[in-house]
Amino acid sequence: MEINLKKTLEALLLSTAEPISLKEIVKIFARYHQEQLDAVETQIESTDTGTSEGITSNLFTLAQIRAELASMTDVAEVEDLAYRIIEGPNGYQLVTAPQFAGFVRLLRGEPRPMKLSSAALETMTIVAYRQPVTRAEIETIRGVCTDGPLNRLIELELVQVTGRAELPGRPIQYGTTDQFLEFAAIKELDELPASDVLSNHEIDDWMRQSEVPHDTISDQDVGLAKELKTDELPLEATYAEIEWKKENVENDAAALSRDEGASPEKT
Repeated sequence: MEINLKKTLEALLLSTAEPISLKEIVKIFARYHQEQLDAVETQIESTDTGTSEGITSNLFTLAQIRAELASMTDVAEVEDLAYRIIEGPNGYQLVTAPQFAGFVRLLRGEPRPMKLSSAALETMTIVAYRQPVTRAEIETIRGVCTDGPLNRLIELELVQVTGRAELPGRPIQYGTTDQFLEFAAIKELDELPASDVLSNHEIDDWMRQSEVPHDTISDQDVGLAKELKTDELPLEATYAEIEWKKENVENDAAALSRDEGASPEKT
């Protein structure tokens, strides 16, 4: 009996909610073939009339199975079927098409999925590109406290503790999980978009520069005229401290003298 590879793969994916790896599928075909051989041998030994004509001889290779799964994935996407075949870090899985997720959620009585805040997304991005990374490094890059977003990511099993850094105090290091790969719809971290800004080399240089004290930015650095100091001002612009009381007394005395000089002489 010839095996229909496409229908067999569909049946395997429909039978379980867990991902199936290529190696597992190859083993299933090998075990099926071996069971057929064992059954025929048993029949031959008991009746001496059995034959092996009905046994399939076409064992599928890993490359053939991968090619068929890729074809099935493309067909489900192009024909907009009710399901999709995705490849995650643990293998292939049959899932509901995104446009029907709301109906499935209501059938299961599940709440609406919670969206990640911008702070959580920033923190998760830093962990994904920088891992293993410490809490202090995340806060240095973001410039704010990251306790809330980081704890939320750990609660959602998108980030986990991976060890301790060889630094004073042995701070805890964080990294992403397989759940993160499923969340990002990728098989491995190498599939993340390339980012020169968040590469380890760029971040290391940026963090080292942030620890070096910078010179004060002057008005000339930003295109403004140089602000003169007090001792550099011209004489007419020099500020002088004025003793208001003394000035008032001198003004009153001068006014009195002028009045006496202008008064008529007595005869």
